[in-house]
Order: sequence, then structure tokens, then C-alpha cells
Amino acid sequence: MTTMRPETLTGAWPVAPTPFHADGSLDLPGMTRVLDCIMEQGADGVCILANFSEQFLISDAERETLTRHCLDHLAGRMPVIVTISHYATPIVVERARLARDLGAVAVMMMPPYHGALLKGTAEQCYEQFARVGEVGIPIMAQDAPLSGVELPVPLLVRMAREIEMVQHFKIECAGAAAKLRALIAEGGEAVLSPLDGEEGITMLADLDAGATGTMCSAMIPELIREVVTAHHAGDRARAVAGYTRILPAINHENRQCGFRAAKAAMVEGGVIRSDFCRHPVPPLPPETRAELIGLLRPLDPIVLRWGR
Repeated sequence: MTTMRPETLTGAWPVAPTPFHADGSLDLPGMTRVLDCIMEQGADGVCILANFSEQFLISDAERETLTRHCLDHLAGRMPVIVTISHYATPIVVERARLARDLGAVAVMMMPPYHGALLKGTAEQCYEQFARVGEVGIPIMAQDAPLSGVELPVPLLVRMAREIEMVQHFKIECAGAAAKLRALIAEGGEAVLSPLDGEEGITMLADLDAGATGTMCSAMIPELIREVVTAHHAGDRARAVAGYTRILPAINHENRQCGFRAAKAAMVEGGVIRSDFCRHPVPPLPPETRAELIGLLRPLDPIVLRWGR
């Protein structure tokens, strides 16, 4: 088995939204434009098929189509993380193999869960991550409230130390900074890349805790990256100023819009033609959308002018 050289993930790694036509069908030309826009935003890498990609509204066949399309289009020009979460371990393993074979730099996975009651135990979580680790592609463990499965620091540290491919961590639970700090302290060198999520809404505290980067949305990654870069350079004052400037837009995205925000911004900027979300997700209320665009315009982000 050939494994990849460990590499720390830093900076901004946006989750790519999945565009649909107005009739709900997959928009592959739009997906190409999304990826091209993210590249021009200066992202350090991109994650596909994550929760903010509406992975729970995409069929298995569409998932494979998107994986192949994105990796073929980028062709190594930007590193790609492919989300592979599923309750069934054999399915997760097959998704990991496909991502590896197509050239992804890592896969991201939540612990096994299905609905409110089927939740993997600590040992089942460990076993699933270990099985994926045998595929030979670096793994990002996603600690997200959506799964409803607790991933305590001792379990994450155990996986980092005992499963070679568990190298990266996306911590987006409540109190993420405290958990990041504990994970880094207890995991040491085994924790290669501790990142945060949640659109970067707690990014400043998480960077203070030792996060190497953030997995944000594709709305304003270039502005988020500036905060990470300033903080890593030791210029906390500039990081605070940048964070303070973009926080109202991030807060509105996180609390009012969710994954619909990046799509609305991309329609406004001409990146994609439709911000359609599949049922049962409702469309973004027009007032909420207007508030979002109003908060974005003073920031002059690339997304609002990329396709104009």
C-alpha cells in the first residue's frame, strides 16, 4: 500500500457549494465555474461533497459524477479534500478508494451516524476510521454537531496516534477553541492539522488556540485567509481588524442562511445561474438574501464580481 507524505493543511479551505439548475438537476458547468472562482479567491484548497455542499441531498451516482468532475477539472492545480461520510463502513471505504485513485489529497469523514438514534460507539468510530486508514489516503476527522456523535479528545488523540492516516481534524463543536487547545496539547505531533469550521465564526479564538487554518464556505475565503495569514505571521492586531470587518457577514451566513449564502452570493456575482436548493430545503427568504448581499458589498469580495 502506497501512502501519501504527511503535510500540514494551513490557510482557508472552502467547501464548494453544489449548483443545481432551476429544475433541480445537477449543473456541472456551474460546478466548473464554482471551482474556478474558488481558485481565483486564492484558497489553499477546496473540499467537495461536504454538508455545505448539500451532500445529504445528492444521490450516490451524482456523488461519483461530482467527485470525478471536480478532480478531473482541477487536475492537481488545487488540492482537493473529498467528504466520504456514511453510516456503512464498506461504503465509506469505497468512497475513500475512489478519492485516492482520482488524486484527492485527503478525505473528510464524520463518525458513523444515521438519523437521531443510530450512532457509532467510540469503538465503532475507531474501527471505521481504521478501515478507511487502510486505503492509504490522509483522513480529516470532522467533529460536527450534525452527527450527534461525541468525539472526545482522548478518542481523537488515540486515532491520531494509532491510525497513521488520521492526520487532520476539523473541530466545529461548541467550545471549539478549548477542544482544539486540548487536542493539540494531548495529541502533540500526531495532530498534524487542527482546523476549525462553522464558516469561521469562531476563527479568532480558534487560531489563538492553535488552529492551522479554517474550513470555511466559498463566500469570502480570500478575506478569511487574510485573517489566518496575519495571525500566523504574529500580527494579531491585523488579524483582529480583519476578523472584525468580516464578522457581520459571517454571522449572517452562519445564523440566518447556512449553505444557501454562498450560492446566493455566487448568483449575485454571476458565478452560477441558480441558487436552487433541493426540497425539503426552502429557498432563502428575499429579505434574508438582501441583508446578506448588503453586508457583503462593502467588503467587495471576489464572489460578487467574478462573473461580471
